[in-house]
Amino acid sequence: MFTPVVFPVFRLAPETSSRPRRRLLGAALLALLGAAPFPGWTQQVCRNDIPATAPDSRFINNGDGTVTDQATGVMWKRCAEGQSGTDCASGGVSDHTWQQALQVAANSTFAGYNDWRLPNIQELSSLTEDACYAPSINLWAFPNTPSPGIWSASSNAAHPYTAWYVWFGHGYVYLNKYDGLFVRLARGGQ
Repeated sequence: MFTPVVFPVFRLAPETSSRPRRRLLGAALLALLGAAPFPGWTQQVCRNDIPATAPDSRFINNGDGTVTDQATGVMWKRCAEGQSGTDCASGGVSDHTWQQALQVAANSTFAGYNDWRLPNIQELSSLTEDACYAPSINLWAFPNTPSPGIWSASSNAAHPYTAWYVWFGHGYVYLNKYDGLFVRLARGGQ
C-alpha cells in the first residue's frame, strides 16, 4: 500500500511570465507522489497558531447560493462557475480564458441578479485565509473551492496583456491572461 508523502507548502515569488509553468510541474509532482493538486483530492490544512483572516463570522449565508462579506460589502456566489449544490460538490468546475470569464460574469443571472461581475484583485485576494492552504480560503463560506487560479477583473497597468488572479492553493496573486482559470462571481461592494 502506498502512503502519500506530505510536503510543506512553499510560497513562490509571483509568476512573471504570461503562462505559469510552476503550477503544472507542482501538480504533476503531487500526482506522481500520490498527493492530489485539486479539491476533492486533498483536504485543506489549517494552522491553529495563526489567527483566521477570513473567519466564518465575517460572512452571512444568504440562503440562495450566495454569501455577503461584511468586511467589504461584496456579495459572492459560493460556488465557482460549473459547480452547484449547497456544498458546491455537484457539477464540475469550468475553466475560462480571461475574456471568457468577463463574459460569463456579465451574462450570469444567478439567484435572480443580473449585475454579476468578476471581482477586482483587492476583493478577490481579500478572501484568502492566511491560516490555511489547499485551498487558502474559508470553506464554510466557499465550500469545495478549487485550489488553482481564479480570475479577477483587474488588468496589470504596466502589462495590459496580463490580468491578475489568485491561486487559492496557497493564496498568492499572479499574472496571466491566456490560460484557462476558474471564475467566482461577485456583485455590489464598497
